[in-house]
Amino acid sequence: MLSGAMRRAAPLFLFAGACMAKTDARTSVETMRPVRGRPDELPQMLNAEPPFRYPVAMYARRAQGNVMLRLFVDGAGRVRPESTRVAGSSGFPSLDSAAVAGSRQLRFSPARRHGKPVALALFFPVYFRHPDADPLPGDSVLRPPPAP
Repeated sequence: MLSGAMRRAAPLFLFAGACMAKTDARTSVETMRPVRGRPDELPQMLNAEPPFRYPVAMYARRAQGNVMLRLFVDGAGRVRPESTRVAGSSGFPSLDSAAVAGSRQLRFSPARRHGKPVALALFFPVYFRHPDADPLPGDSVLRPPPAP
């Protein structure tokens, strides 16, 4: 059974398949097919720096939040932007939008199962923290109290 994003993407691959060799079309479709069960190796982020940009207005307000994204990483390690969703909102639409926008620049090594690259849906947290704001409840690293 294909997910909604996969059903929307399928016609693109069928059309592209008419313009390429049958084996190339099959490889393209296989990079989009999600793995059933747990892969042997999870995808690893390849970006040297996270590509998320704090919205200027939110930074000025010292607004902070956590956004949980649901990403679909294909068998080549590319994030499929049409499948990215906010699974858990920060409570600030501009932080949520910044997380979705930044996810387009994420790069991964693909997940692997039996040594072969496979597509995988995963949850990816994005944390927006202002250096001068108080820690959010639940943050594991707390700043030391100010000196007397």
